[in-house]
Amino acid sequence: MSTAELPVLLGPSSLEAFLEAAPDAILVVDGEGRIVSASQLTSRMFGYTREELVGRSVELLVPERLRAEHVAHRADYGREPRPRAMGEGLRLWARRKDGSEIPVEISLSPLRSERGALVISIIRDMSQRRRADAKFRDLLESAPDGIVVVDRSGTIVLVNSQVEHLFGYPREELVGHPIEVLVPERYRAVHVGHREGYAASPKTRPMGGAASSLFGRRRDGTEFPVEISLSPIDTEEGELVASAIRDISDRKRVENQLRSSLREKEILLKEVHHRVKNNLQIVSSMLNLQMAQLARAKDAEIGREEALDLLQENQARVRSIALFHEKLYQSKDLAHVDLAEYLKGVTSGVFANYGVNPDDVVLSFQVEQMELGVDAAISCGLIVNELVSNALKYAFRGGRRGGVRVVLTREGANVVLSVADDGVGFPPTVDFRNPSTLGLKLVCVLTEQVGGTIDLEVPAEGRGSRFVIRFDREEQS
Repeated sequence: MSTAELPVLLGPSSLEAFLEAAPDAILVVDGEGRIVSASQLTSRMFGYTREELVGRSVELLVPERLRAEHVAHRADYGREPRPRAMGEGLRLWARRKDGSEIPVEISLSPLRSERGALVISIIRDMSQRRRADAKFRDLLESAPDGIVVVDRSGTIVLVNSQVEHLFGYPREELVGHPIEVLVPERYRAVHVGHREGYAASPKTRPMGGAASSLFGRRRDGTEFPVEISLSPIDTEEGELVASAIRDISDRKRVENQLRSSLREKEILLKEVHHRVKNNLQIVSSMLNLQMAQLARAKDAEIGREEALDLLQENQARVRSIALFHEKLYQSKDLAHVDLAEYLKGVTSGVFANYGVNPDDVVLSFQVEQMELGVDAAISCGLIVNELVSNALKYAFRGGRRGGVRVVLTREGANVVLSVADDGVGFPPTVDFRNPSTLGLKLVCVLTEQVGGTIDLEVPAEGRGSRFVIRFDREEQS
């Protein structure tokens, strides 16, 4: 722009009126850099009177460390004067009379006057805005969520430290890049459409509905679930969008655990219903066997003592089932019980039921811990109940002393359950596979139920007996 093309400001009075009406500090400087005029607001901003400013070099208001550089900038502007902001993208500083410095924003405009070519400098004190910016940055950095600010084109203009932590990028690698760098590749094309749709109707809202699953992509390519809130921001640079990004990996993990737990509880309720029904059926079957045995008896009349014995035997069987469920519900995972404790509880109940002195008949255990299904575990308990009951009723008559040993162990792919005693021995005339008593009949039925086999071992010397039940562990675990 030549000097002839510069706008003309007519008369000193017009110039003064213009200076005092402006909302910002104004200086008028000639081609040599001397202050021609200054507004009252300029005096207040810098602490000088007008008389102290007029005629002085404009470098008076520039910090000493920047004066040489400012002279060069002023000379460059004088060679090609045009309206523009001074130092675009730079942090500019001015110096007050007391030596303190303030951040400023400056706009320059050339004009013609009776005194020749002049430059009007409009100076705005940016201290308040810088303080506000600093507070905003502090607020941004202290936010618990990642904050990403993008412009209308989706270019990142600002991020906080939490974003660096969440995504693994230094902010220098994010600012100036599309927001899609933080989106998994398979979603990027769709995300551009969502972003453009939001830009057409911006409003504060969470991104993605309750049924949506949103993911962020880290620098190393890994993905993690996120929750995002969007807020439009009106600025002097145009409309921006702030995204608050929260890593919800822990929440998703807890939700999945709760869902899994709920499914387990539902399965457990169904299982409990199934087991209770099965166990009631077992009780019913035992009573049917008892009634069938009585019906086949030659003498239908039974005495009071015998009736009480039968009721006590059935009571012990029901107690064995109930004890298993008690142990089951005390277990931490509600799926397995401590078999050793369970079988000890069953046999202790039998000893108490028959009033046996543990010093006369010693009970010993060798129970290996293993996982068995509910049906198999209850069957083992009932088998032990029957065999220990038989031993106490028949093996130690007449005050005979001895011991009963219960063993549950693994033998290859099989589970081996044995109940042995050192009493009078099993009668050789009795076929235990086709017994007349309910107890042994029940043992055979339960062994068949778990798909097992049963054998009777008699020591060579003829003392005592040992029942051995084997069944496949995998099928019953």
